[in-house]
Formats: sequence, C-alpha cells, structure tokens
Amino acid sequence: MDIREKLEKREKQTLSPKACLSSQTSGRERTEAPHPLRTAFQRDRDRIIHCKSFRRLKHKTQVFLAPFGDHYRTRLTHTLEVSQIARTITKALQLNDDLTEAIALGHDLGHTPFGHAGEETLAKLLPGGFSHYEQSLRVVDQLEYEGKGLNLTFEVKDGIIKHSKGRGEILDNEKENMPLTLEGQVVRVSDIIAYVNHDIDDAVRADVIKEKNIPSHLIQILGEWHASRIDKMVEDVVEASLKSDLEKIAMSKKIKKAVMELRDFLYEKVYFNPQSRDELKKTEKIITDLYEYILGSPDDYIKPYPMGDSVEKRVGDFIAGMTDRYALSLYEKLFYPRSWPGL
Repeated sequence: MDIREKLEKREKQTLSPKACLSSQTSGRERTEAPHPLRTAFQRDRDRIIHCKSFRRLKHKTQVFLAPFGDHYRTRLTHTLEVSQIARTITKALQLNDDLTEAIALGHDLGHTPFGHAGEETLAKLLPGGFSHYEQSLRVVDQLEYEGKGLNLTFEVKDGIIKHSKGRGEILDNEKENMPLTLEGQVVRVSDIIAYVNHDIDDAVRADVIKEKNIPSHLIQILGEWHASRIDKMVEDVVEASLKSDLEKIAMSKKIKKAVMELRDFLYEKVYFNPQSRDELKKTEKIITDLYEYILGSPDDYIKPYPMGDSVEKRVGDFIAGMTDRYALSLYEKLFYPRSWPGL
C-alpha cells in the first residue's frame, strides 16, 4: 500500500459518510495514473496553486483598486480568506478539506482586472457575454498550460462553476444551481461570508462608510467586529448543516436573512457608491479601448487556442487574464504619447 492509498483509507475511516472521498471521484476528462503520494483532490489543489492564473490574482482588484493602497484586499487575498473559512467549516463537518481547498483556490481564476467593473465591461463587449465563474472553468479547462488545461477532477470543476450566486440565493433550493458535493456548497457559502466581511473592512479603511453606518440590528445579530461576525456566520453554518443531518449545507433563517441584508447594504453603500464607482468607471474606458485595439491587431496579442473559438472570445480571454497593472501598462504603451529623445 503506497502513501496515497493510506491517505484514501484514512479518509474512509475519519470523514463523514456524506463526504466526497478522493478514491470515489468521477475522474478527469483525460485519464491519468494515480500519484503515489497525493490523492486526486490534493493534485488538483497543487495544480491550481502552481498555475499562472493563480499567481496573477495578487494584482487583481477585489473592490478597491489595489494600486492605491497596500492593505486593501486583492483577488488573491480574497481567495485565501475564502479557503480559510471553507476549510474551518469543512473540518468541523468532517468533510473532505482537500476538495474544499481546491475549489476555493480555483473559484476566482477567471476574474477580470479592475474587479466587477471589469467583468461588467467585458460582458457588454463580448458577443456571448462574460461571467467570471464560467471564465474560471474555462481557465482550468482550456487556457492553462498553453491550452492543455489543468485536467482537474469533475468535483472540483463543478464547485468552481457553481460557486457564484451574484445577488441571488446564498444556498439555492434549486439543486441544479448548487454544487453536487457538500464541499462545493461550503465554498459557495464561504465566498459570501468572506466578502461581506472583508469588503466592509476595506470600505471603512477607504472612508467610504463608517462602522456606525452598519445597521444596528445587523450588528446585534452578527456582532460588532470583523472577526466576531465571521465567527458567528461560520458557527451558524456548521450548526444548521448538522441539524439537516448533512443533507445539505445550510444557514439558519435568522443568520441568512441578516447576511443577505448586509450584502444589500454593501451594494447600496459601497459597490454602487459614487466615490468608488466613479474611479472604476475610468477602467471601463481602459478595457473598452484595449479590447477594440487588440481586436484590430489580434495576432500580436492573442493565443491560437482554444481552436475553433472566435477572435472576440480569445481577445476576451487575453483581457480577462490581465492584472490591473498590466492593463494600465499596456494602455499607457498603446495610447499615451511618447516624448522624443533628446539629441
């Protein structure tokens, strides 16, 4: 028995009967020989961590433009916070934390530069629209490793494509909208737990809101401080999920209602706040101008894969993969006048 087999045996002995075992994965699109040291989900996690798209997350905006402050969250720090919250819930429920971690680390690989403003702009420009969760799956399936993709397991890809809920239900009653594994559902709820808390923290730091602006009844329910609010939400998810006998990942009605109200508060006071939106509107012009320029000279910029995809789609891939600073640098190179060198 090699080390991987021992790890798989330990999963069967220690995890909940409702956990997704790595030995029972539905597999990969391209069959691979098992690794002697790592389970299937450990390999997926490692492939995500080592891919280029993951490294670029450190220079992509979460809400506030990263170049203007060192302590604002980036897409990478958001991803790490989601992973930490998700692993805490997963361990408490005795689910498969390797699967949870892989999904959490890969869930935002398809995000554009300049946060949601970038996503909204690309959605308008591309003929087929654009969504970051679909792009995240496209990244791991078709774009990484020079078009070969990461060849991840079905369970990880399912969790990535179904992590997003926008302003919809946190935990949707429609089964087709929810991840098939409990681990994927944990990431879905951990995503919102992470961002409603850290976006408040960043908004206070940016002086967009004050702590006192948070509705008092939400503070009474969820807690006054960043850490206490996260703790309250995490404990509630664990307790509600156990009450359901792990038929699904759940939240109590009281806490779920409060979290959704807190999300609505963020949309009104932060995401659609004129102070932050006016700055992000500048990025709409940057992305639009870059898209139109590259569309006119695609051979200089875009990859020849995926085969069969339209030029517009591949230009979208190129722009979505940019970091904030690369987009700003390329824009300056293409559109700013250059000074003549002195004689």
